[in-house]
Amino acid sequence: MVVSFCYSAALKPGRPALGGERFCPFAAVPVGSAERERVTGERPLVQIFVRDNNVDQALKALKKKMQREGSFREMKRHVHYEKPSEKRARQQAEAVRRARKLARKRAQREGLLPAPKKPVR
Repeated sequence: MVVSFCYSAALKPGRPALGGERFCPFAAVPVGSAERERVTGERPLVQIFVRDNNVDQALKALKKKMQREGSFREMKRHVHYEKPSEKRARQQAEAVRRARKLARKRAQREGLLPAPKKPVR
């Protein structure tokens, strides 16, 4: 069984939700991802394979993938209105964070900073 999850399509304004609920419109579309893309014109953002009917493991994998790609942060940001000044400040802070991370990695590669210690298992 394959579970596809799409949060952006479900949250788009003007798109009717199926059954009066807000969930991914892919639920009513055929299971194959190529078929789904052909019918809806959209691709699923995250795709999780459920093995041996182990839904708990699949949910854990889904949460991990969404956390890694920043989906939860994105959804949280869309809950409330963000003023343009707040948006600019947030984007600028993110850009500074990215630049610092890039500079740190470059310095580590050049040997100016010690490499990060790997966790012991």
